[in-house]
Amino acid sequence: MTSSLASRDALDFDTADDTDAGLLARLSHDDATVRRLAILDVAELEDDAWLPQLVERLRHDPDAHVRRTAAERLAGWETVDVVAALCDALHDADDTTRAGAAESLSALKQADLGAALVQRLHAEHDTFARTALLRGLRELRLPESASPALDALHDTSPAVRREAVGVLGWLRHAAALPALAALVRTDPAPEVRKAAAGALGFAADDSVLNTLIGALQDGEWQVREEAAATLGKLRLTAARDALAFALDDDYWQVTLQAARALGKLKLPASIASVSALLTFPISNVRKEAALALGEIGDSEALPVLTAALADADPEVRKAARIAIAQIGAA
Repeated sequence: MTSSLASRDALDFDTADDTDAGLLARLSHDDATVRRLAILDVAELEDDAWLPQLVERLRHDPDAHVRRTAAERLAGWETVDVVAALCDALHDADDTTRAGAAESLSALKQADLGAALVQRLHAEHDTFARTALLRGLRELRLPESASPALDALHDTSPAVRREAVGVLGWLRHAAALPALAALVRTDPAPEVRKAAAGALGFAADDSVLNTLIGALQDGEWQVREEAAATLGKLRLTAARDALAFALDDDYWQVTLQAARALGKLKLPASIASVSALLTFPISNVRKEAALALGEIGDSEALPVLTAALADADPEVRKAARIAIAQIGAA
């Protein structure tokens, strides 16, 4: 009998047995496909009694596909042993297993398990593992993760620096603002500058104003887009002129975010520049311009909004109606 036929026979025979004894036998079967399918069946049970078996497959199964499946299916099971096994799997010889472990760690919700990630991060030197640990810490918002995240802002890897920015942003760690602003200005990696520009959105004052205005001139449009969005989020009225200038950006995505930001500033002085976008060739920008005029809430915009009711795009017409109603209610 060929190996493929043997595997098919094994599947036909073994996968029918869903008793505890049958599942145990399938988890240790000679055929890797049988073991992988058994992991899927065990995971569906959502029974903590099976966790040792899943952890065993992740740690010691000789087949990479089986280890990857175990790593993926352990997501949502939040115990000390599971977290330890997933952290160890970040060093697995197989790329997909490492990726599965990283994804499962990023799904952690129990803050009390984050201490293990912090401890690992302090001692970890592998770039992939450091990136994954920081990503796992991000949404846990542990105060003790601030120190290693600040240190990681100086990592040689852009991926690590980006994830460190995410941790500090989610923490709203005020002491990190100067370091984050420095990244916006000087980091060589566009993805890090963009992340840092977004993270500045938790600033409680205008200390980041000049940094964000400067970022509107960044050489990468994604950074300019993020800077415009953050200025709008912070509602820094001193940024009005810089945002108005950004309306003429070569990339429509930046134009859109600048228009949205000007709407949030609610300054009537912006009406003329935003109104000009109602003839922009891209409908998403026209829609955003109409909504921004509604946010500004000044009757001076009513004539151009009334004209926009005849726009070819129904979403723009809808936005114009909303804006007119907002101005009428103001």
